[in-house]
Amino acid sequence: MGFHYRIYDQAKPYFITMTVVDWIDVFMRKNHKIAIVESLQYCQEKKGLEIFGWCLMPSHLHMIIRASEGYNLSDILRDFKRHTSKTVLNQIIEEPESRREWMLEAFEKAGTKSSKHYKYKFWQDGSHPVELLSEKFIRQKLDYIHNNPVEEMLVASACEYLFSSARNYADLSGMIDVIKV
Repeated sequence: MGFHYRIYDQAKPYFITMTVVDWIDVFMRKNHKIAIVESLQYCQEKKGLEIFGWCLMPSHLHMIIRASEGYNLSDILRDFKRHTSKTVLNQIIEEPESRREWMLEAFEKAGTKSSKHYKYKFWQDGSHPVELLSEKFIRQKLDYIHNNPVEEMLVASACEYLFSSARNYADLSGMIDVIKV
């Protein structure tokens, strides 16, 4: 029997990855990155999202998260994806974007292939949640996500990358408050 990626225990921490369809590097633009940050902050303040670590890469978002007591992590992630899809797509449509035409074509093509037949599909299905069963496993995943921008040669040091919790763990000002482990 194969392993299925899904959230079984809503109260446990999970390592998740959300990926833009076709791995399109949407998050090269400041406005799109800020939209993700603001949405995460909203989910923390209003929806019970607890963030232990995160890193926004050009085409995907890694997080170590859980839901506060009384909240449902699956619902938070669904709402986050729905909201950020609309927000970033509207930015692409309404604001200056040199790559607008081919990106919208790719999102439209993905939407027509979807079983729900969206006009545009922004995020790939799922978030590949992996339950983190120990502090050691959490630290391993934190190291992975914090070093992602270094491995991609976006920065020389993890704490230089603004769109990551590596700054928080280096006792520097981060864009999103996190719960340190």
